[in-house]
Amino acid sequence: MWTPEYLERLARTYWCFLSRISLGLLRVLYTPSSREVVFLTRPFVLLRFRPPEYEFDSDSGTVTWPIERGLLVARGGRGRGYLRLTVSRRPDDHGAREVTATVCSEVVQFYPAIAGRGWFFRIGRFIYNQTQLRLHVVVTHAFLRSLADLELERSVVGALVSPASPQ
Repeated sequence: MWTPEYLERLARTYWCFLSRISLGLLRVLYTPSSREVVFLTRPFVLLRFRPPEYEFDSDSGTVTWPIERGLLVARGGRGRGYLRLTVSRRPDDHGAREVTATVCSEVVQFYPAIAGRGWFFRIGRFIYNQTQLRLHVVVTHAFLRSLADLELERSVVGALVSPASPQ
């Protein structure tokens, strides 16, 4: 089943997928204190996340990236929301040789800069819903479909790699 190492690899696969479908225009930069989604390079940091937080139990695992800031984040939304991937197996699959896993993605309390505020909020929210939100949904569905082949990328950080795993 999903080990901490494979949850970390799932997280890395998400970032690689994002870079691949954007034809390399979006890149993810790893630092000890953040993950940055940049347009080509710094200083064009679209989204900056704090380091991922991992949670595990016997049937599921979750990786959460708290949103810190970035060009796409409204000033009032800095440090408030998060991006999360959760993988879980069906309860009736215990002991089975093959199991069915469900992967979910969610963005919570994200405040887009494009939505604006004040009198512009209604217009800005409409623009956000027609652009960024739709694109996020399309990308997320494509990522989840891509997981069918279970080809997970190796982690850049490797914080959760078991000692017995080959690098």
